[in-house]
Amino acid sequence: MSSNPKLTSLTTSTLSLLLERQRLQSTHPTLHLQQIVSNLRTLRTGVVELQQVSQGNDGGVEALRAQFERLRGMLGEAEAEGAELQSIPIPTPPSPTPPASLMRHERKISPEPVYEPYTDDPDPAPELDEGGILLQQRHIMEAQDAHLDHLSSSIGRQHHISLQINDELEVHTGLLDALDTELDGTDVRMTSARKRLARVARGAKENGSTVTIALLILVLLILIVVFKT
Repeated sequence: MSSNPKLTSLTTSTLSLLLERQRLQSTHPTLHLQQIVSNLRTLRTGVVELQQVSQGNDGGVEALRAQFERLRGMLGEAEAEGAELQSIPIPTPPSPTPPASLMRHERKISPEPVYEPYTDDPDPAPELDEGGILLQQRHIMEAQDAHLDHLSSSIGRQHHISLQINDELEVHTGLLDALDTELDGTDVRMTSARKRLARVARGAKENGSTVTIALLILVLLILIVVFKT
């Protein structure tokens, strides 16, 4: 049977895979899909088993169920249905204990009482020999090693994702610096153009009367030449 820590670790690694898949889905639509589906199936089986044991009274199991539904939603309804990943139903609470009066009434109408057999000592658990203890410890160590390997792989993937994000940030920073430089150059050119326009306007304002007189003289000369001919 799966335990809460193992399922929590599986939830964390699956979330990391889903985030990486969502980020690269446009270029790699099937990235980590098989591993994600396998993790979700294992997680669903473990949550259902824990629900049956706790009978819906464990808040940790309910949190794991909610995490499964969230991860299933991130995978997508179409992908989840294609992989036959059904939602985990909310367990029904156990039926309430009947009142004491009803229990007394049932005892009264019972034809005869039923007694459970009494034993002084419960059946002792079978003792393991030295080889069995070593084998059990070896299984525990192998499970811990597998868990650590899985955790190390998840940390490695997260480190790789962080490096890629850092590279993208550096590229965007370079683009912003180039855009800032271009904006500075454009501002300098616009300032220079405004200064030139101001000089032209000031010159036209100062020499406007002279230019007008020259134009009138030119028109008068043209009229004199025309009328003489």
